[in-house]
Amino acid sequence: MTYPTQPTASHFIDGAYVEDTDGEVIDVIYPATGKVIAQVHAATPAIVAQALDAATRAQKEWAAMSGTERGRILRRAADIMRARNRDLSVLETYDTGKPLQETLVADATSGADALEYFGGLAAAITGEHIQLGDDFVYTRREPLGVCVGIGAWNYPTQIACWKGAPALACGNTMVFKPSETTPLSALKVAEILHEAGAPAGVFNVVQGMGAVGASLVTDPRVAKVSLTGSVPTGRKVYAAAAEGIRHVTMELGGKSPLVIFDDANLEDAVGGAILGNFYSSGQVCSNGTRVFVQDGIRAAFIKRLCERLGQIRMGDPMDESTNFGPMVSGAQREIVRGFIKAGVSEGATLSYGGEVIKRDGFYIQPTVFSDVTDEMTIARDEIFGPVLSILDFKDEEDVLKRANKTEFGLAAGVFTQDLTRAHRMAAGFEAGTCYINTYNLAPVEAPFGGSKLSGVGRENSKGAIEYYTQVKSVYVAMGPVDAPF
Repeated sequence: MTYPTQPTASHFIDGAYVEDTDGEVIDVIYPATGKVIAQVHAATPAIVAQALDAATRAQKEWAAMSGTERGRILRRAADIMRARNRDLSVLETYDTGKPLQETLVADATSGADALEYFGGLAAAITGEHIQLGDDFVYTRREPLGVCVGIGAWNYPTQIACWKGAPALACGNTMVFKPSETTPLSALKVAEILHEAGAPAGVFNVVQGMGAVGASLVTDPRVAKVSLTGSVPTGRKVYAAAAEGIRHVTMELGGKSPLVIFDDANLEDAVGGAILGNFYSSGQVCSNGTRVFVQDGIRAAFIKRLCERLGQIRMGDPMDESTNFGPMVSGAQREIVRGFIKAGVSEGATLSYGGEVIKRDGFYIQPTVFSDVTDEMTIARDEIFGPVLSILDFKDEEDVLKRANKTEFGLAAGVFTQDLTRAHRMAAGFEAGTCYINTYNLAPVEAPFGGSKLSGVGRENSKGAIEYYTQVKSVYVAMGPVDAPF
């Protein structure tokens, strides 16, 4: 391996790499081979304190800068990230196992988009004027202070930027803890932000497992917590943040419906199902894994889906012709295998795949189940792997009720040529993001987040500003004070 995967040090604090070998060793495993490609150390209490101290000190200086100045730094960081896209994409592939074909267009590029977007928005974060006769009120939109970001392992570069960009644009500072499974990419984001001109301490990265996250979330210096993760983790973080009445954004799991009507364009519907189930080897929180297919198109849909899955190129993620890579870890692959076994035992029809690939790394075939019913485990629980479940339906009213019969509400999609029906379905879905005749697109210009157990708050778009600022009202009297005594 010629690419330098071992970072300079485990943490990035106060504008520099920092090491503390007293912290627990975390092996970084390349999912395509199962081999250790780097090691980092979990943050000790001293490292956590150092990061929070740096962020606290830097926040006043950073907030005192104009939005234009902060925006200029974020846009410069976006330019650096785009210029280094290939190197960042290679690192992301080593970190996650996702094919280079994918990371080149979906990871650092998405992060750069977020930095650029919020860099452009920073100067427009202002209050308003409210006239009250001769008196008036003006509002100030102020930063919250020190923010903590906790990342997931499926999109480590993107998530660091999706959380960091709006936080920094608003004048906050951040301490970011990536997933212990994918600890490498966020360090590069911190390095680039500092190189672009962000003062030392504005964006810090510390490594570690749940204990490190817990110490960050409960620290009195922290004003806001933004988590991307599972529902069980979200419950713990939400409860801990509530103890200190801290602001939170929670982007959690999903079990999203994808509804395909008889009149849908077959190729587009199959393509949407592939994007919504097998991109990133199915490791996407918004995936439309419950695919409801109307009776009239069902047979053709299954046939064409299996044909196109037969065209995948599974192999070395560094080969740019590869378009389907391994699971992120052996543990995650075993979880997926358990769900596949449950699908078979509960009576679903295994229409495609389902087998572990006998080669180095954590590979498993894309898997399609048909004849799935709403009560089956594979139709109820989030799998977070390449497993698609096909459910039959007859009419719109029935499918909408079944689509919403879940504790999750992250995303939903519909394929139909009847746009009136499409908009009715979008209005009726209980989900934060809905798709019409496409799936799993997440431009930074649009808000992203869920309802029900899928989370609270929104990432991206100008709506994210609401979750990284607070409003202060200032009443200005233009005449004498009228008091009763």
